[in-house]
Amino acid sequence: MNKRLYWIFAALLIAGLILAACQPAATEAPTEEAMPEEPTEEEGPAPGQEDKWCSGTNIVFFPGGAPGGPFETVVFNGATAAANDLGPNMETVWSDWNPEQMITQFSEAMATNPDGIAVMGHPGDEAFAPLVDEAQSKGIVVTSMNTQLADLQAQYSSNGFGYVGAILYDAGWALGKESVARAGLQAGDQAFVWGLLAQAGRGERTKGIVDSLEDSGLEVIYQEIDDATNADAAAGIPVFVGVMSANPDIKLVVTDHGNMTATQQSYFESAGKEPGDVFGAGFDLSAPTVESIRGGWTDLVIDQQQFLQGYLAVLQICLTHNYAFTGLHIDTGAGFAHADNVELLAELVGEQIR
Repeated sequence: MNKRLYWIFAALLIAGLILAACQPAATEAPTEEAMPEEPTEEEGPAPGQEDKWCSGTNIVFFPGGAPGGPFETVVFNGATAAANDLGPNMETVWSDWNPEQMITQFSEAMATNPDGIAVMGHPGDEAFAPLVDEAQSKGIVVTSMNTQLADLQAQYSSNGFGYVGAILYDAGWALGKESVARAGLQAGDQAFVWGLLAQAGRGERTKGIVDSLEDSGLEVIYQEIDDATNADAAAGIPVFVGVMSANPDIKLVVTDHGNMTATQQSYFESAGKEPGDVFGAGFDLSAPTVESIRGGWTDLVIDQQQFLQGYLAVLQICLTHNYAFTGLHIDTGAGFAHADNVELLAELVGEQIR
């Protein structure tokens, strides 16, 4: 190598060494000691990950109606599934869909000092207000299902007062409008609405039905559901026959009650009607309602997914009591069931899940 090339090579070598010295030090790979540690067996799983994480929580649960009723049984099944999954102690209180009885039973439940009470909201805000105020003062979590207690929910949402169920007026309006469209009804046609306008809160769904039908120009014949029929749908057969006999031009019947919708076939048969003579609409899927749809007696039903009402109400109390979560608001009543789609749900309905 001549002297000129030697000095060029030496200069390049020195420059490379200088550049290398100026580079930041390479980041070292984390050592085993620096890695985050998994929870030890002694520490246990993270909150909410252990089995039965709600065990030790005491809940009083109101399914609403009577044991064996097609709607309330599915609500109860949802609550039972949640209790089995999460582990709380759950006491069930049946009310025969009687608002006055619900209020009395709430007072009795509160006296046992449970951690939470899940109620059907049928008695309304005004009737429940003093009792819920007292429950809150005792640290009892209260949440509602099926019928929203909007004022109490707004007041106590931060304490876990939530709602799971349909938005009642909206559901009633939607069923009325969909029934008119599917039945091809015209202004001046007669519709029979059998509902609960007299009940504060719960009556909003009936009001939505009536308003939507009158908005479509129909003549509405209204009948309030009496206590006997509210508790046992079959008790209403004479009332139904009487209304239909007195108004032979009725083209649409809407029963604003899950158990009564499940009884539509018996109502129509008792009134001497055949499938397709009158468009039948109502609320809530059950095994008898599925059969009524299959047979052409019932044409349109809003599915409230009442299993979720039971399951999520129990979950709400568990979340609030154990982890201080605030009230959840969940609308379960958005879908229609009819002859074109009922087979998709029939098996689950038979298992009393849908």
